[in-house]
Amino acid sequence: MAALPARAELLLAPHAVAAAVTRVANALNAALAASPERPLALVVMRGGLIFAGHLLPQLAFPVDVDYVDATRYGTATRGGELAWRGGIPDSVAGRIVLLIDDILDEGLTIAAIKSKLLEAGAVRVLIAVFSDKDLQRQKPVAADFIGVTLPNRYVFGFGMDVRGQWRNLPAVYALAPDQQD
Repeated sequence: MAALPARAELLLAPHAVAAAVTRVANALNAALAASPERPLALVVMRGGLIFAGHLLPQLAFPVDVDYVDATRYGTATRGGELAWRGGIPDSVAGRIVLLIDDILDEGLTIAAIKSKLLEAGAVRVLIAVFSDKDLQRQKPVAADFIGVTLPNRYVFGFGMDVRGQWRNLPAVYALAPDQQD
C-alpha cells in the first residue's frame, strides 16, 4: 500500500485541487452569503472531512458545523449495503443544510442521507461535493456545487480513500486496473 500513489495515475495535482475548492467556495458565497438564515454544514464522514476542512474557511458567512457518518464502501473498492455509523443530528429541523462530501459516485449514499435529512425536517438540502464521477448515466441525486468531474475510475486522495488509506493525499489519483479488487 505504501507504493500505491507511485503506481497510480495522477489526475489532479495539489494546485488543481485547491482551485476546485475555491470554485466551490465562491459559488457557495454567491448563493448563500446574503441569506438571513445560518446554514448547517453537515460533513459526510469520513471522506468529506478533508474537503470541508479546506472549504469552510473560505466561506464568507457563518455556518454551524456537524457531521453524519454513513458509507457503502468501508475498506472495499466496490460499494455494498449502506452502513450508518451514527444518526442524523437533531439540529437539522427547520434548517437549510449544506451537505458536504468528497465524491458523488453512484449517488446512493448521498441520496439516502438527503432523504433522511428531509424526513428529519430540513427545509432545504444543498449538496456540495469535491468531485462528481462521470458514470454516463443518471444518478438518484445531483450535487448543487461541484469542484471537479472525474472519470469513471477508482480514485483516491483528498478525502477519498483506497482500502481505508490515502485520504490524506493533497492530490487525486486513479488506481491502475491491476490494482483494483
